[in-house]
Amino acid sequence: MAKQAEPKKKETTVEFLASLAVVLVTGLFIITFIVQAFEIPSSSMENTLLIGDHVFVNRILFSPRTRWIGPLLPYRDVRDGDIVVFLSPAEPGLYVVKRVMGVPGDRIHLRDGKVYRNGQLLNESYTVHDGSENPYRDDFPAVAPSEANNVTPEWHLALGQHIQGEDLVVPPNSYFAMGDNRDVSYDSRYWGFIPRENVIGRPLFIYWSFETPANQYMKRDIGDRVGFIVHVVVHFFDMTRWRRMFRIVR
Repeated sequence: MAKQAEPKKKETTVEFLASLAVVLVTGLFIITFIVQAFEIPSSSMENTLLIGDHVFVNRILFSPRTRWIGPLLPYRDVRDGDIVVFLSPAEPGLYVVKRVMGVPGDRIHLRDGKVYRNGQLLNESYTVHDGSENPYRDDFPAVAPSEANNVTPEWHLALGQHIQGEDLVVPPNSYFAMGDNRDVSYDSRYWGFIPRENVIGRPLFIYWSFETPANQYMKRDIGDRVGFIVHVVVHFFDMTRWRRMFRIVR
């Protein structure tokens, strides 16, 4: 006579709560220390990243190595061409995303809007140009800035000591970065270098993208924010950019 299978033991309330706690703690750890959600607020990285793209940022890739877990994690230094999220040197508390064009020791200059690094012209198929002319922006750093260029006082004072010949030389523990939408990007040409300690991480992929007005991030009023949330709920399906979902950022 076949032995009847024993009935499956039901999970107790304590066991359920313990399992739920493990999931919550693990999720909180990942969100706090490993990845961070970030929304693209401006057009400075178009067409690589659009306004309304929501990305997950790898927070540990560029972190200082630790002895106890360092060998287990893929730490590395920031490289030329990396897209990074960082705290703005010009506006404290503001998160910004740009592409690193120069790491410590690199020699950078622009001619007619084209970037030369260590004497070599870069092939930048990802850039966007609007066709306008701006000698300071396009022939950096050969052309001195004027008041119309919106250069920060700090950058204006520090610029001279890092210029050698026609190049700007990136100092230690610093990075030179620009937006892919090159002619509208407010970047290192205007506010200076990114300090190493300001770097948050590298965007991994777009997990959601929604058509968003260019000035939405500037609206701080509670009414505007609630209104936009309602707008998202109503137009979630028809204004979500489904083709950008899960796109790798590079």
